[in-house]
Amino acid sequence: MAEKINYTEAFEELQEIVSQIEEGEISVDELSEKVKRAAMLIKVCRQKLTSTEEDVNKILKELDADTDD
Repeated sequence: MAEKINYTEAFEELQEIVSQIEEGEISVDELSEKVKRAAMLIKVCRQKLTSTEEDVNKILKELDADTDD
């Protein structure tokens, strides 16, 4: 079953991974798994942003249509 994670959780975890990498806190043995996890988190964030943008655009179009009437 796929893990359900929201944007905020994904973004915070991604920031933590980046911080660990920048500070050298991740061993070479862990690096591959962390990079895979980061890629998955980026995908989650990207999908959520795209979905949100589509929703906002739809709402704005509906508002424009209501204004035109």
